[in-house]
Amino acid sequence: MNKNVGIVIVSHSPDVAKGAADMVRQMVGLDVPLAWCGGNSAGGLGTSVEAIGKAIETAWSAKGVAVLVDLGGAETNSEMAVEMLPDKYHGKVVVCNAPIVEGAVMAATESSGGAALHEVRRAAEELYPR
Repeated sequence: MNKNVGIVIVSHSPDVAKGAADMVRQMVGLDVPLAWCGGNSAGGLGTSVEAIGKAIETAWSAKGVAVLVDLGGAETNSEMAVEMLPDKYHGKVVVCNAPIVEGAVMAATESSGGAALHEVRRAAEELYPR
């Protein structure tokens, strides 16, 4: 079981999601559980609640998972996916209000140092002024 908070990247574009995940991997290596998803089932732009749920399971850590999204639909579908997860995930998966690439890198960097879920979320969200 991984000791670091997992990161999930959700984009309407599979290329954007994969690119952001590749950047995170290059920055923090393999110490952070990481998954990404993007696009709809027909291969176009969009997001899938089912794919997001699978990504969360892939990046699962007992310390939790931070989900980063690109647009409103990705946020809505991510929140739906979180609600549909089994009980063991409840309270341990957060959708961050952060830029997808910079937020993912900051969250993963914080996670790689062993930070708790709330600290990982805060690191990602610091990039958006309140």
